[in-house]
Formats: sequence, C-alpha cells, structure tokens
Amino acid sequence: MDGDGEFLADCRARVGFDLLTHQWNSVVVFTLAEGPLRPGRLRAAIGGISAKVLNETLRRLEYNGLVERRAYAEAPPRVEYGLTDLGDSFLDAIRAVGAWSAEHGPRVLEAQNRAEESG
Repeated sequence: MDGDGEFLADCRARVGFDLLTHQWNSVVVFTLAEGPLRPGRLRAAIGGISAKVLNETLRRLEYNGLVERRAYAEAPPRVEYGLTDLGDSFLDAIRAVGAWSAEHGPRVLEAQNRAEESG
C-alpha cells in the first residue's frame, strides 16, 4: 500500500490477495498439506473440480512457486504434486481465513439473506 492507503499495481500485498482469492488455489494448497498426491487422488480428495480446472490450478500454483511437480521415471509414468516451503507457509494465511470464516461466516450469510429478502 502507498502512504494514502491505496493499493498500487505493484503492491506486494496484492500477490497474497490474488493467491487467496482465486477460487481453487487455497483448496488445492490445503489438500496438499498432508503430503504429495497424484492428480487423480488430489481431484478425488477435493471433489467438485474438473480435471481441466485442477490442471490449470496446479500449473498456476507451480508458476507461483507454491507447488512442485514431481515426475517419476516409471512405467507407467507417475506424477505427484506437493507443496514447496513457500506453499507450506501459505497455509498460515489459509488457516487464518478459515478461522475467520468459522467465527464470522454465519453473520455474513445472515447479511446475504437479508439483502436477498429486501431486494
């Protein structure tokens, strides 16, 4: 943020906000917290995510340094995805948002219901 409290285009805080607000990033990182998984097992553990969207999310997380792709020279080939140290540190932010949501989520839902009823 700059001195006036505005977010500049190159503000470092935007990096974290962008990572947190993408629909699947936090879900994938949180699911990988227990250890590396193959894409099929990761998709099954998450549920509700297409193979295409999971692949895009994994590539984005790998690009940002949060996830590492490990390919094994086996027959048939095997690929796993796991968290990097940076990805592991991102869990702190995810858990903080989760704790906030557990505490304040009902109030947010109540506000949404009131807005829908009056709108």
